Amino acid sequence: MALDYASLTTLPLSYASCSLGTPSNPPPLLERLDAISAAKYSAIELSFPDILSYGETVLGHPPDPKNYDELVKVASAIKEECAKRKLGIMMLQPFANFEAWKDGSEGRKDAWERARGWVRIMEAAGTDMLQVGSTDTPLQDLDLDRVVPDLRELCDMLSKHGFKVAYENWCWSSHAPDWKDVWRIVKEVDRDNIGLCLDTFQTAGGEWADPTTESGLLEDVSKIELIHRFQASLDELAKTIPKDKIYLLQVSDAYQVPGPLSKEPDEQGLRPRGRWSHNFRPLPYNGGYLPVVDVATAVLRTGFRGWFSYEVFDGGRDGDAKEQDIVAYAQAAVGVQERLMAECAGKKFPVKK
Repeated sequence: MALDYASLTTLPLSYASCSLGTPSNPPPLLERLDAISAAKYSAIELSFPDILSYGETVLGHPPDPKNYDELVKVASAIKEECAKRKLGIMMLQPFANFEAWKDGSEGRKDAWERARGWVRIMEAAGTDMLQVGSTDTPLQDLDLDRVVPDLRELCDMLSKHGFKVAYENWCWSSHAPDWKDVWRIVKEVDRDNIGLCLDTFQTAGGEWADPTTESGLLEDVSKIELIHRFQASLDELAKTIPKDKIYLLQVSDAYQVPGPLSKEPDEQGLRPRGRWSHNFRPLPYNGGYLPVVDVATAVLRTGFRGWFSYEVFDGGRDGDAKEQDIVAYAQAAVGVQERLMAECAGKKFPVKK
C-alpha cells in the first residue's frame, strides 16, 4: 500500500548541530544555529563536542569534559541561544561506549560517571532524550551479558527525570551493528522509555555497502542477491517494529570512498565504517550511492511520523573539503526532505536544473 503523501509533509525536522559545516572546519556554534533557524527547522540534536567547543565562549576557558558543573552552565547557555532562534533541543548525543563493560573495570566506572553527568546536562539543556550508540568497544573488554542490564539501569535512572533513551545501531559496533540487533536488545530491556534511533546511513551502510571493497558494496553475495536480501530486511523492519518504538530517523547518504579503506582499525581503534561515517556522508541526492529512499520508506511503513533529523558529515567526495556555505546547505536539506517524502510516497519530484 502506498504511503499517504499528505501525512509526510508535516513531519517535524531537526538538524544535528555537529554536522553542519565540513567535518574538518566546522563554523562556530552560533553561526550554525543561525543557519538552522533560518531554514525553519524545529529543533537540533545537541552534540557533546559542541558543548565543549562553545564552553570557552561561556566560561572564558576550555571546559574539562568531566567538569559537569561547568558543562551544565554551557548547556544552559546553549538552550537560551536556541530559544532566541525558536529552536528546541530534541536530543543530546552521542553517548558512546556505555554498555557491557566488565565489572570492576575503569571503563565501567567512567561510563556511569558520564551517565550521571549527562543527565545533568540534559536537565540544563531542556531535552528529554539521550542517544546511545551501540558500543564499539572491543569485544575482549566487554561482558555481553551486561548489555541488557546496563541499559535497563540507565533507563530506570533516566525515568526518574522523565527522560528516555534512543538506542542506535552504529554499523561499526562490536556487538550490535544492525537494526535487528538493537531492536532485539530494546525488546529485552523492556522499558517504556527506550526506543530506537534509526539512521539511513547506519542501516544501508552496514547491510548494503562496504567501504573496504572496490564496488563499495557488500560482496559476500551477488548484486541481485544483495538487493533481495536488503529488501527483505527492510520489509521485516516495516512489519515488526511498532511505530511508537521509533523515536527518530536520522538522514544522510554516503559517498563511495576514493579507494577501499583498510579493513584494520586506525590508530584510534576506529573501524573502517566508523572512519567512513565521520567524513563521507552528504545529503541524499548529492553524490551518494546508498538506497536512502528505501530505508526511509520502510521506516515510514511502520506508521512512524516523528522526527526526521539530518545528520551529515560532508567532507567532500575525496574527504578534503574545507569550506561550506552553511546557510545554503541547511536550506538544501529542507529541499532534500521534500523530495525524499515525495519519492517515499511514490510521487515524481520535479528536480530543478
